[in-house]
Amino acid sequence: MTSSSRPTNDESRSVDYETIPVRVLIVGAGAAGARTAIQLVEQGLDPEDILVVGKRSHGDAHTTWARGGINGALGTHDPEDDWTIHAADTLNEGHHLNDPAKVEAVTRRMPALLRELDDWGMAFSRTDEGDIDQRYFGAQSFRRTAFAGDHTGESLLDTLVERAQSLSIPYRENVFVSKLLTDDGGDRVLGAAATDLDTGDFLLFDADAVVLAAGGYTSLYRRHSSRDDENTGDGPALAYDAGARLMDMEFVQFHPTGMVGARYGEEWDGRLVTEAVRGEGGHLYNAQGERFMERYSPDQMELDARDVVARAIDEEIAAGRGTEHGGVLLDISHRDPEFIRERLPRMYERFADLGVDMATEPVEVAPTAHYGMGGVVVDDAGETTVDGLYAIGETMAGVHGANRLGGNSLAETIAYGQVTGDAIAARLADWSAGSGADPSALHDAAGRHFADLASLAGSTGSIRPDALLDDLRATLWDHAGIHRDEAGLTAGLDALATLRERATGLDVADCTDRSFEFALNLQFGLTVAEAILRSAAERPESRGAHHRPDHPETDPDWRRNVVVERGTFGTMALSTAPVDEPSPAVRDALDAGYELDYHQLE
Repeated sequence: MTSSSRPTNDESRSVDYETIPVRVLIVGAGAAGARTAIQLVEQGLDPEDILVVGKRSHGDAHTTWARGGINGALGTHDPEDDWTIHAADTLNEGHHLNDPAKVEAVTRRMPALLRELDDWGMAFSRTDEGDIDQRYFGAQSFRRTAFAGDHTGESLLDTLVERAQSLSIPYRENVFVSKLLTDDGGDRVLGAAATDLDTGDFLLFDADAVVLAAGGYTSLYRRHSSRDDENTGDGPALAYDAGARLMDMEFVQFHPTGMVGARYGEEWDGRLVTEAVRGEGGHLYNAQGERFMERYSPDQMELDARDVVARAIDEEIAAGRGTEHGGVLLDISHRDPEFIRERLPRMYERFADLGVDMATEPVEVAPTAHYGMGGVVVDDAGETTVDGLYAIGETMAGVHGANRLGGNSLAETIAYGQVTGDAIAARLADWSAGSGADPSALHDAAGRHFADLASLAGSTGSIRPDALLDDLRATLWDHAGIHRDEAGLTAGLDALATLRERATGLDVADCTDRSFEFALNLQFGLTVAEAILRSAAERPESRGAHHRPDHPETDPDWRRNVVVERGTFGTMALSTAPVDEPSPAVRDALDAGYELDYHQLE
């Protein structure tokens, strides 16, 4: 490690920063980042050549909030299930905008990866025979979702962190990466610039390869299932700024069952009530006592696709059949109390702490922004169009298409962690550290960015960045929410332009203050919000999670992906790209027409 300084823009003073050389920098310490690091070491890379950085305490990534389960065609209860049917379900749920090769990369690998996690000590729930148990999730043809009670993400990350620590993989916590640095032509990534949020020190990571595993962008909505300071679009915004392309940004999944803040308190508004409640037999009722999914999906009921159930709930509330708090009722009290406490322990404890006994009464829920299907365009190895820059997990696009199959998010993180880890290890095996890198380009770009950060810290404007973030969330919720139309999207872009203008007058304290972090989140959020709004305006149809009442039908001619890239003079350029076809094995599974019949559960 070395210390360096570069002049600020006005040449009057220097900005000090620490330079940290590393072969592979992994940005994001959740399941995707951890699994990539593990794979690199298992493929022979020295742990000291890897560094995992996260902007929270180690082990406190958003992965822990994924509760319901992780998919893989083990066939524990349904031996006729296999990876091709899993792939077919994923493509059907994605309304066939998914990249079939990426879908197959995930579904083929998952049975073995689940068994590997079991070998590493993950606390899976078990059948009476001792096998990894599996439950139904929405829109799945068979019981394919492995789980650890209703704390699967937490158990998964604990397992991966323990494995990474056993391999002595280095990590740094509370580090905020604010810019990727490239060569002068923008063709190759050289490293990343960051701030230590504890000390306020600037950090330059000089890296041969950078992996973005920094999550998604749904906390840019007013009601969402994330913590406010996570899933703010860091990964897609960093990649876009570096010259990579984005795709499918209009597809934002609204989970049907988020907690209703008017009932449980503002701090709980939008927090996820896991799909496992419905997977274990929970029923949805409106305020009139009607099990309303009979109107919308009589065959699949509460276990239809998330977009279908979320829109049904939204319509019930809009029609005046919601609760006084603005939700509907989710009831699993018909199941045995011991069953509920065993299968849904975290949910049971959470509501018990709020004075609600799930074993005897329903809970109130409403749709909440939950997952961004879009993200960074990558090839089959997870590499972007910028040489040496990779994106995986919720940061990447391609696996989920227009709507994500429940249980596939955790699956994608570990499957592509393995895929990308293999690819980078093979690349570095015959490539000496720093090959062809231009150190002057790296330091020049770093110096300029650190000068900008130094100017941002201590800004004395009149606008608080957290307040502007709240306004941005309201803009997306109002104009690019469950329902979108041309007038609303146009109004949203106008509102976004006003927010950008207001963002020039921020009030920001020093680099250790939360206002500094919020200001950086805001910059990322403005970029991602524009990509969402423009992509949604570009797609004149309804498909999956993208619902446009002014274009209510699905248009076969729009079986295309919307791609976003940097245009001239700071503009966003949009184009479309065709979707590939699945392999013959997956096509056979699609043609067989497998489908969940909810009533077999009753």
